[in-house]
Amino acid sequence: MTGPLILHIETATDICSVALSVGAQQLSLIESGQERSHASLLNTFIRQAVAQAGKELKDLDAIAVSKGPGSYTGLRIGVSTAKGLAYALEIPLIASGTLENMASSVHSHAAVRELITIHGERLLLCPMLDARRMEVYAGFYTLESDLFREVSADVIDEESYQKILGSHQVCFFGNGADKCKAVLDHPSAHFIDGINPSAASMITPVLKKYQLRQFEDVAYFEPFYLKDFIATVPKKKVL
Repeated sequence: MTGPLILHIETATDICSVALSVGAQQLSLIESGQERSHASLLNTFIRQAVAQAGKELKDLDAIAVSKGPGSYTGLRIGVSTAKGLAYALEIPLIASGTLENMASSVHSHAAVRELITIHGERLLLCPMLDARRMEVYAGFYTLESDLFREVSADVIDEESYQKILGSHQVCFFGNGADKCKAVLDHPSAHFIDGINPSAASMITPVLKKYQLRQFEDVAYFEPFYLKDFIATVPKKKVL
């Protein structure tokens, strides 16, 4: 196995995921869907992923992080950890879009392969992340992972994406797609369950960025939050 040794961190949703790769080959993957666990699990997962592959942190050639959109807290924890490691180890920091990562890896799913066989280049991939209520973070990609429509925060109703669905078949997936099934009732809309962000899905797009030397400035890089964070005050309990 040849190529750069890269640590991948994915914390954009409730899933805390860490992978280690050399070139295009995955060496290890540690992940958990336990809610609000990133702060307690991430550093442990990093140590486990590196140890499972028989490597050490000093062996790394780069640190990669899923940059969003997604959970404000999850992204902040993942990015701050990635920046700290990149700075301490004096290695490059690579950031890859969460939805881009999902789109680049979904081709291996059997149901998606079937859709590709049937519809070919008319099929678009639309990863969606839940943004609460009927809002989602969504992006549309071609089968070559080129951006067809920019990533945005969309409020879903019966009229959503009608122009795109009128000219293309669309495969919707991700936890945001789950709540859209009943609303996006269109013959060109296809929904695939069980596809979530994972550090494993970062390996291919991150390797391309490494080869092109598309590195981030460790001092100034910030996550792609897409929406401003709005803090809420818990309601007081009535005794």
